[in-house]
Amino acid sequence: MPELPEVEALRDFLSDHLVGQEIEGALPVAISVLKTYDPPYTELAGRTVTGVARHGKFLDIDAEGLHLCVHLARAGWLRWYDTVPTAPPKPGKGPLALRVTLTGGAGFDLTEAGTRKSLAAYLVHDPSKVPGIARLGPDPLAPGFGRDEFAALFAGERRRLKGALRDQSLIAGIGNAYSDEILHVAKMSPFKPAGHLTDDEITALYEATRTTLTEAVERSRGVAAGRLKAEKKSGLRVHGRTGEPCPVCGDVVREVSFADSSLQYCATCQTDGKILADRRTSKFLK
Repeated sequence: MPELPEVEALRDFLSDHLVGQEIEGALPVAISVLKTYDPPYTELAGRTVTGVARHGKFLDIDAEGLHLCVHLARAGWLRWYDTVPTAPPKPGKGPLALRVTLTGGAGFDLTEAGTRKSLAAYLVHDPSKVPGIARLGPDPLAPGFGRDEFAALFAGERRRLKGALRDQSLIAGIGNAYSDEILHVAKMSPFKPAGHLTDDEITALYEATRTTLTEAVERSRGVAAGRLKAEKKSGLRVHGRTGEPCPVCGDVVREVSFADSSLQYCATCQTDGKILADRRTSKFLK
C-alpha cells in the first residue's frame, strides 16, 4: 500500500509533470473507482492543472479549483505515460480504473491489482468534503508538528501502538509498513499500550516517526513513478522481511499474522527477546 513517503514522491512527480498542463479528458473505466458524480468528470476537460497536493495518503490534483482527489488504497497505483496509448481502454478488462489524458498527448492511468476494489477517486470543489480527508489527523511531517503535539495524540489512548499509529484520524499517512519500521527504530513492541508511554518513550517514538518518514521521502524523491514500489521495499528494515536477519542485531525478523494483514518485528530489539504468539487471540505483550 502506498503510504505517506510514496504519495509525497508521487506528488513531487506530478507537480513536475502536470502543473501547467491542460487536461484533454478523464475517462473512468471501472465504476468502482467513482465515489462522486457531481460535478461530472467531463468538467475536467479544458482545465489547466494548477497544483498537486497531498493530504495523508490522498493525492489532490487541482485543475483551476476542481480537485481530483485519489486514494490508492492497498493495491492501487499511478502509471505515467509520456504518450498515452491510442487504443481505447476496455471496461472490465485488466487493472485500469481511470485514465487522464493531457492535450499534449501525455497522461496517466490509475490502476488497481486484484479483485478487492478499494481505489477511490473523488471530483470535488473542496477537498475537505472528501470524508477520508475530512477526518485526517495531523501530518507527522508538517513543519509545526512537534514533540508536544505528538504526545497529546497519545494522551488517554487505549489502543496498542501498532493500531494507533495506523489510525488516519489520529495521525495521517502511516500504514502497515511504516508503522512496523517506526516501532523497530523506536525499539518498542507493536502491542505496547499507546497511552502508557513515558516521556522518554514519547520522545523516542516521535523522533523515530519523523526520522523514518523523512528518510523514506528522501529516498523516494526524484524516483520515477514506476519505480517507487521497488524503492519502498528496498528501504524497509523489518516489514515484509520475515525470516531475514534484523539489520541492527542479527536476530531473525518475526511475524504476527491477522485476518487480512501481518506485522513484522525483531524480538531482540523490540520485546526484550519475548516472542509474540502468531494468532489473533494471543495475550499481547505490554
